[in-house]
Amino acid sequence: MQIYVKGILFSLVFAVPAYFLGKLFPLVGGPVFGILLGILFAGFKRSESFEAGIKFTGKKILQYSIILLGFEMNLLNVLHVGAQSFSVMIFTLLTSFFIAWIVGKWLHLDKDTTTLIGAGTAICGGSAIAAVAPVIGAKDKDIAFSISTIFLFNIIAVFLFPFLGHLMGMSNTGFGMWAGTAINDTSSVVAAGYSYSTAAGSYATIVKLTRALMIVPVCLLFAAITAREKSKNSNFKISKIFPWFILWFVVASIINTLGFLPAQITQFLGAAGKFCIILAMSAIGLNTNLKSLVKNGIRPIFLGLCCWFAVAIVSLIVQHIIGLI
Repeated sequence: MQIYVKGILFSLVFAVPAYFLGKLFPLVGGPVFGILLGILFAGFKRSESFEAGIKFTGKKILQYSIILLGFEMNLLNVLHVGAQSFSVMIFTLLTSFFIAWIVGKWLHLDKDTTTLIGAGTAICGGSAIAAVAPVIGAKDKDIAFSISTIFLFNIIAVFLFPFLGHLMGMSNTGFGMWAGTAINDTSSVVAAGYSYSTAAGSYATIVKLTRALMIVPVCLLFAAITAREKSKNSNFKISKIFPWFILWFVVASIINTLGFLPAQITQFLGAAGKFCIILAMSAIGLNTNLKSLVKNGIRPIFLGLCCWFAVAIVSLIVQHIIGLI
C-alpha cells in the first residue's frame, strides 16, 4: 500500500479544489472539475513514484466509491415508483444502448467509449460510467470522453427540459418521470425538476434514484459479455473481471434500506463515495492526453446527442402509451 500513497496524495491535490468548485457550481459538479484539473496538469513532468498511486486511484478507488454510494440507495424506492415507471426505465435503457451501438459503429468510435456513453445516458451519468468502466477495462481517455460528453448534455437539459415541459403542458408526474429518466446526472435532474415545480422535483428525484439501481444488472451483463470475449484465453479467470464491487454495492443498499446504520453514518458514507469519485476522476484526468481528447472530441459528443435525444423521445412515447402524460 505504501507505493500508492504518493500518487493518492497527488490526486488529492486536484480533488480537493474540484470538490469545492463542485459545491460552488453544482450543475457542473465535482467529478467534471476533477477530470478537467487533472487533464490541465497531465502534461507537466512528474516523478515516476507517483504513477502507481495515480493508477490505483483511477481504478480501485473508483470501485470503492461505487460501494460507498450504495449507502445512499433505498431499495423501497423501486416499489414507491411502481411498475409503470419501471417500464419507462427499461425502454429508455434499451434505447440508449441500442442507439449507442448503431451510431458508435457508424462513427467508428472505440467500443469502450460507446459503451460508457450509452451507460451514462441510460442510467445515471458519471456514476454509471464509474461503475461500468472497471468492468469492461476502459482506458482513462475513454472515461474522460464519456464524462465530458455527459456533462455537456446535463447543462443543456437543466434549461431545455422545463421550457419544453411547459410548452407541452405536462403534468407534474409526467414531467418528473421525463426528467428522471431522460436527464443523466442527479444534480441536473433535481435542478430541472424543481424549476418546473416542487411536486415534479420530488418525483423526478425518486425516479432518478430508482434508475440508478440499474447499475447492478447492467454491470453484471457487461461482466458476462467481457468474460465470454476473454474466455478464449486459456489463462483467463472470470474472478479477475467479475464486478465484486457491485455485489458490495447491493449489500450497502440493503444495509441502508433495512436501517441497520444511523442516517448520519449512511449519509457520511454516501458523501465519502461522492468525494472518492472526484478523487478518481482527478487521477483519470492526470492520465489523459489532452491532444488525443481534442482530436476525437466531436464524435463522442455527436454520439451522446443521439443517445440523449432518443432516450428523451422514447420516455415521452412510453409515458403516453401507459397514460402517465
